[in-house]
Amino acid sequence: MSREGLNHIAIIMDGNNRWAKREGRQGIAGHKAGVERIRDVLAAARARGVSTLTLFAFSSENWRRPPVEVDALMGLFFTYLKKEARELKDEGVNLRVIGNRARFNKTLLAAIEEAEAIASGGKDTLVIAADYGGRWDIAQAANKAQAAMGWGEIPSSDLSEDILDRYVSTASLPPLDLLIRTGGEFRISNFLLWQAAYAELYFSPLLWPEFDAAALNVAIDDFHQRQRRYGYTSEQIDAMANGGPSA
Repeated sequence: MSREGLNHIAIIMDGNNRWAKREGRQGIAGHKAGVERIRDVLAAARARGVSTLTLFAFSSENWRRPPVEVDALMGLFFTYLKKEARELKDEGVNLRVIGNRARFNKTLLAAIEEAEAIASGGKDTLVIAADYGGRWDIAQAANKAQAAMGWGEIPSSDLSEDILDRYVSTASLPPLDLLIRTGGEFRISNFLLWQAAYAELYFSPLLWPEFDAAALNVAIDDFHQRQRRYGYTSEQIDAMANGGPSA
């Protein structure tokens, strides 16, 4: 059994295009349906005591998709920010956007900054990963750490995993506990590579537009049936849970 709470869930929201094709609709219809799903899943996560939900909305590699689809995705992102920021604020949810913002246009950048400013000060956090890649995140963390060394904030001899951990995009958030991928694929697609080192992985066959509160609860229940060992044996974990030594 899991010996700890579940504070941070991340989801790779896969299957929008396949859902649209199955329904005989254009691909953008799947993305629109996927956006609508966010509200339900966020509410379900909070109801189970999850304080942070991180969603993979747009990867660094998604720029390779047809320009028409990319433009549609950027439009949906803009609309979501404008529509949901105030509601998130009213519900006590912070909004954070992580990723490389260099390729977003000025209008979208302004919308991101405005939405983050509006939806702030809450108890829980919704994180949207947009133009995000796990390798990019590690590289930018290394660059920031190197810059801190140049400024004398960190001795060069002190560079470590703990130091680098301070500079990844999710540094101020709880450690990632559970990484879910919908759509039936068994890979993590360059998402939260650093953060997922000890996260539990859960793969759902459901396409994202059909992944609802009930499906999330199944994933959470599965998580609570697992034992997270971090290199220890099961016997050591049981002993520590009962107040005994780890070895």
